[in-house]
Amino acid sequence: MKNDLLNKVAKITLIFWIMKIVATTLGETLGDFLSMTLNLGYSIGILITLCFFVVVLFVQIAVKKYIPVIYWLVIIGTTTLGTEISDYIDRTLHLGYTIGTIILISCLLLTLILWFRKYKSLEVFPIVDKQKELYYWIAILFSNSLGTAFGDFLGEYFGMSYLQGALLTGGVIIIVVFLHYISKINHIILFWVAFIFTRPFGATFGDFLTKPIEKGGLQLGTLNSSIISVGVMTILLLVANRQQRNDNKKISE
Repeated sequence: MKNDLLNKVAKITLIFWIMKIVATTLGETLGDFLSMTLNLGYSIGILITLCFFVVVLFVQIAVKKYIPVIYWLVIIGTTTLGTEISDYIDRTLHLGYTIGTIILISCLLLTLILWFRKYKSLEVFPIVDKQKELYYWIAILFSNSLGTAFGDFLGEYFGMSYLQGALLTGGVIIIVVFLHYISKINHIILFWVAFIFTRPFGATFGDFLTKPIEKGGLQLGTLNSSIISVGVMTILLLVANRQQRNDNKKISE
């Protein structure tokens, strides 16, 4: 009970996954808005999104308990920065999405290995230790960057449309949920697989919203798509905040 009160991260529920998908969609459209629509380039895009991520992460680490608005701002920070990192690796360093995916998988696995060596577990809820929380956020940043690279990899190497990519990655998420209920596969492994694949799902769906009709998109533009995502995220945050107040009340009783 005490750990629940001191916990710093979101509980893994249905609303968590819905908010994660919306946050990843926002990360994709907002990242593209900065680097492409505003024509700032990927280097400046990384600098801007890195500064935002560091600021909100500092606030998140400093607070004593889980506060939905702060937590989800950090998630949005990782998705937006992840978009810029993936695009920088491919389009500025010209390493390609295959090499980029390998690099980011390696970084994620290294983070998880170091996390496991220290804590003998990769449990993501509850988290009360600050060093463990840092591992958590570093793993999330790499997983979101990896998800972006993988989503672009599907389009570039398999010729999938944005909608097809979203349907494929969405199908993987559904399979993972199914396995969670019918199999004995470790729930932590399933969590990270689902977490990684929500990123390319959100990224490809974000591209579907923003890209021109002749390229298989809806041509809403990065700004309009970002505004829509912010609106949906705001509504979900109100729901999450109310849910958190109710949970805290039950714990205290």
